[in-house]
Amino acid sequence: MKIKTGDKVKVISGKDRGKVGTVLRAIPKENKVVVQGVNIVKRAMRPTQKNPQGGYMEFEAPIYVSKVMLICPSCGKPTRVGYKFIEKNGKRKKVRVCKKCGAIIDK
Repeated sequence: MKIKTGDKVKVISGKDRGKVGTVLRAIPKENKVVVQGVNIVKRAMRPTQKNPQGGYMEFEAPIYVSKVMLICPSCGKPTRVGYKFIEKNGKRKKVRVCKKCGAIIDK
């Protein structure tokens, strides 16, 4: 998956189209991500020791990674992600690259 935890992404399709948020959790086995403030669902919860009140709880549900685009930190636009190898201290390192401006996304 080309999107990792902590990335800033924009939703490009679905009911939350146009929203921007950070990735809270990536689930590579299912090709899904959990984005802050996106795909909010309500669930009725029974009272437990952790939640003695019970009632309706709202939380972010996972969405498919194909519905989000990474926002480039340098140009600030939603972009596709490419890979590039760079030499660092005599070692080759694979880094993510913005397809629009060519800037390195990984720190």
